[in-house]
Amino acid sequence: MNRHRFVFYFLSVTLLCLSGRGEEGVKIRGKIVDSDSPGDAVHARLYIESEEAKNFVAISEGGIAIPYEITRGGSVEVHTSLSAHPFSVVLPPGKYTFTAEKGKEFIPVQREVTVSAGAPEVVLSLQRWIDMSEGGWFSGETHVHRTIDDLKTLMLCEDLNVALPLTAWVSKLEDTPFLNNRNTDPVPPGQLIKIDDTHVIWPRNTEYEITSVNGQRHVLGALFVLNHQKKLRLPAMPVRAVAEEARRQGAILDLDKQNWPWSMMLIPQTKVNLFELTNNHIWRTEFMFKSWFPEYVADYMNIEKDETGLTENGWIDFGFQNYYALLNCGFNIKPSGGTASGVHPVPLGYGRVYVQLEGEFNYDAWMEGLEKGRSFVTTGPMLEVTVGGKGPGERISLVESGTGVVKVRGKVSSPVSQALTKIEIVVNGKVVESIPVASKETRPGGLISREEITTEVSVKESSWIVVRAFADRGNGRRSFAHSSPVYVDVPGKPLRPRKEEVEFLLKRVRDEITRHEGVLSEEEVKEFREAAEFYEGLLTLPTSRR
Repeated sequence: MNRHRFVFYFLSVTLLCLSGRGEEGVKIRGKIVDSDSPGDAVHARLYIESEEAKNFVAISEGGIAIPYEITRGGSVEVHTSLSAHPFSVVLPPGKYTFTAEKGKEFIPVQREVTVSAGAPEVVLSLQRWIDMSEGGWFSGETHVHRTIDDLKTLMLCEDLNVALPLTAWVSKLEDTPFLNNRNTDPVPPGQLIKIDDTHVIWPRNTEYEITSVNGQRHVLGALFVLNHQKKLRLPAMPVRAVAEEARRQGAILDLDKQNWPWSMMLIPQTKVNLFELTNNHIWRTEFMFKSWFPEYVADYMNIEKDETGLTENGWIDFGFQNYYALLNCGFNIKPSGGTASGVHPVPLGYGRVYVQLEGEFNYDAWMEGLEKGRSFVTTGPMLEVTVGGKGPGERISLVESGTGVVKVRGKVSSPVSQALTKIEIVVNGKVVESIPVASKETRPGGLISREEITTEVSVKESSWIVVRAFADRGNGRRSFAHSSPVYVDVPGKPLRPRKEEVEFLLKRVRDEITRHEGVLSEEEVKEFREAAEFYEGLLTLPTSRR
């Protein structure tokens, strides 16, 4: 236990012992178990909340307890990640809600508990509703700000197979990760850390999150270099040099969020591999970033807003539509998922990416599958779909199939606690079919809301096809899953972007050129000018859709 976590833990327990209407605290013991082996405790995440909406943390009886408390505005995340041991907590007498969660494949369990002298042990029994590893699917997260030591427990609590912690992090344009790491812990050696056979950490990953230039506040944004071997000795710009060095080291590039100011320049200049469709603004707790660079939302997108700015659904839709515009421009970008847990009020792996492997789990194969898009991202539902007999990330040719129609097959599943509400087939950024949801329940006890997909899509030009699904989280909120594209090649009919999409991307870059004059050097601004020229070239294509 590091010093800061120990201080937090000690103060939390002390306050719990002293709190509550002048009455002596009561020690409550409990454990979180798997319903398939109810005698043994399992790794999991625990929430304890009073009737007055006060949050409490627990301690482990013989194991590890990692308390987590972060508040952003009105968004509060307080929980304890527990190793596979019993727990205890000292609480004032009263009524409490105990909630246990474990990643995405177990149904959260909640229990109302009356705390009084002689209260019985609290047992929270988690039930697995799906096992994605049976189909070769393994989960990971690409935006992690937790320590290596904590991850060894947290990943088991969250049933997360791969973590890529950003152990190097710079925020000044002139700094290099090698010399100016914002993290206080040293960057670990470039060696895979195995927790067990299916849970691993690659410890060398870098975030360039540029918020100042030459000592002055000037936001550019974030770019992740994942899976590099050596410490990076380059500043963030020129970004092409960073991309070239990253690929020399076998690394891949992740965009982070679409509305960082420099994001649409990064795409043509670095050929970014990944786009975080479920990113670090999507939380278990309340959505907060309603007015974060709202000027970057294009009118044609018809994004949902309220009197305070973007809604959570609007933010998610904005990410989808920005991603679709980039796909239509020919960028071969695959979806990824990250939370920035450690910085934001969100558990590790709340948004994650699943990658499908052939055979047993292997880290190198997982990273290759992530880069190639054999994947889907999710905050809840599970997708297992094919298009024309091909899985996500693959290509098909209508010359081979001899038809302008492709079959979409598969299934979408969600626990009944988040029943499916909508499934959509998207072709080149447009919803071409909405599949009715009947909320079929399967397995004894009705644990799963599941829909089979059996439909056909007409294709008249080279296209990409994705499946996305939504489920009801309650209180008007929704979880979602989104597949990586399957690409359909039609000879002589190339994919072209819509004019409104190119104009949106071009405006983003042109606005940046104006904003950077007098702040960035001419050589640095040149990267934005070159990106603008690329988008301008797309507008001149004779077959560009209007």
